[in-house]
Amino acid sequence: MSSLTYSISDLARELDITTRAIRFYEEQGLLAPERRGLERIYSARDKVSLKLILRGKRIGFSLAECRELIELYDPRGDNQKQLNTMLGKIGERRNQLEQQLLDIQQMQLELDTAEERCLSALERSITNHKVTE
Repeated sequence: MSSLTYSISDLARELDITTRAIRFYEEQGLLAPERRGLERIYSARDKVSLKLILRGKRIGFSLAECRELIELYDPRGDNQKQLNTMLGKIGERRNQLEQQLLDIQQMQLELDTAEERCLSALERSITNHKVTE
């Protein structure tokens, strides 16, 4: 095999993922290896696509978003459209995370308030119980 093609086990080992994960991405149409009999032969483009999928997953992109970025990839071009699209998606993801952080902080405040009310009610209950004894 030349250095520009990879077996499924080569890619799995090199990118530290399972062959099952690679087959899943293939089933989803994100990878398109050649076939030699039963053997899958992955290209350098497949490897780049797989790296993009893994990076996208780490930063919270959906498979549909990964697919869109892969479709914009042009190994012969400067990939400006792909890079601009990725920057837009990064901005969207950052905004989602900032909103989630605000939501979490609001929920923490609500939990603090509920906890204070419970502790106060318990304290009143204990005090009232001692008075009636």
